[in-house]
Amino acid sequence: MVLTYFISPLNAAVKNYMCIQITDVWCFLPIEVGDFLALDLGGTNFRVMLVKVGEDEERSFKVETKNQMYSIPEDAMTGTAEMLFDYIAECMSDFLDKHHIKHKKLPLGFTFSFPVRHEDIDKGILLNWTKGFKASGAEGNNVVGLLRDAIKRRGDFEMDVVAMVNDTVATMISCYYEDRSCEVGMIVGTGCNACYMEEMRTVELVEGEEGRMCVNTEWGAFGDNGELEDFRLEYDRVVDEASINPGHQLYEKLISGKYMGELVRLVMMKLVNEDLLFNGEASELLKTRGSFETRYVSQVESDTGDRKQIYNILSSLGVLPSELDCDIVRLVCESVSTRSAHMCAAGLAGVINLMRERRSEEAMKITVGIDGSVYKLHPCFRDRFHKVVRDLTPHSDITFIQSEEGSGRGAALISAVACKMATNLFAD
Repeated sequence: MVLTYFISPLNAAVKNYMCIQITDVWCFLPIEVGDFLALDLGGTNFRVMLVKVGEDEERSFKVETKNQMYSIPEDAMTGTAEMLFDYIAECMSDFLDKHHIKHKKLPLGFTFSFPVRHEDIDKGILLNWTKGFKASGAEGNNVVGLLRDAIKRRGDFEMDVVAMVNDTVATMISCYYEDRSCEVGMIVGTGCNACYMEEMRTVELVEGEEGRMCVNTEWGAFGDNGELEDFRLEYDRVVDEASINPGHQLYEKLISGKYMGELVRLVMMKLVNEDLLFNGEASELLKTRGSFETRYVSQVESDTGDRKQIYNILSSLGVLPSELDCDIVRLVCESVSTRSAHMCAAGLAGVINLMRERRSEEAMKITVGIDGSVYKLHPCFRDRFHKVVRDLTPHSDITFIQSEEGSGRGAALISAVACKMATNLFAD
């Protein structure tokens, strides 16, 4: 496994991202059996996971996991890097205590779902924060080093950080062990991103013609140079201007869960101002940015038709809706989430069509591994997304796998591979 750099073809901004160069026989990479820790940081919640990698009677890999979610406080997200990583180390210590493994120095796979420049398998320089993070002192620094420093400051446990990966890559690797046709990894949650297996011969910055390379596209940054201006609406511009990174991650802001609820709120406020909703009157809470959470979008669209769920949500926001108001709000939610699914589908279809074209195949069979709260929890997103992807890729037979704990499991599996390869290297 070789780490190198590649400029993603889906990102107009010229940045370098992690790639994993893998030969055609990458599925036979050896895996170390044992216990591994995985840390998955990519949104307002992060996960610590204990992964037990073993073999069954037929020498197939068996993976068992135990995990716990932790919420990141706002002050840790927007304070200093030291505050953020000290909090992460505190949660890791709590997890180790609960599972009585604090005395063990376990290999750690670190899933870090932000744009980085990888310089080694355990070294990545943060280029810029996304998804609401803005901890000062992290950008331009090695995030694995920041984590190691925080662990050292605590001094109550030791950890061997073996590998750092993006969540899309970890998801693809995790799903690959379930389906050997998996060559695309996707996240649709707080953020949105994808990785895919590219033909080595097309990668100009890397030597070699044989095999394929995993490319992390960081496609959330697509549109930063104006490519999406024909698609962005007034609501998108307000969301962008109010964000902590105006002018950046514009494709992600059309799709991901971090922004979906606020887009719905802005549309509702426009209808209120035009006297088309709530008799032209909005509560102070509804006027407040961020008050309509993305989970409400899923709940509104899950309403069985009696409008009770919609009514209860709107009542909690200080408005007393009529039946027509409830129907209008549902239509707004459906419009925003459907656009999200369609925009996301267009991106994936572009990737799959590119892969088929590069391979000169008339028809291609491929599996896509997907993780993320929007994909998993929204009642209609998945079906809308699948349909449009398939409509736009008529010459591809696509299977979608919903990843279970994919980011953490994948990071642990990559760590297991790295440990085995290191063992073999020293043995030689």
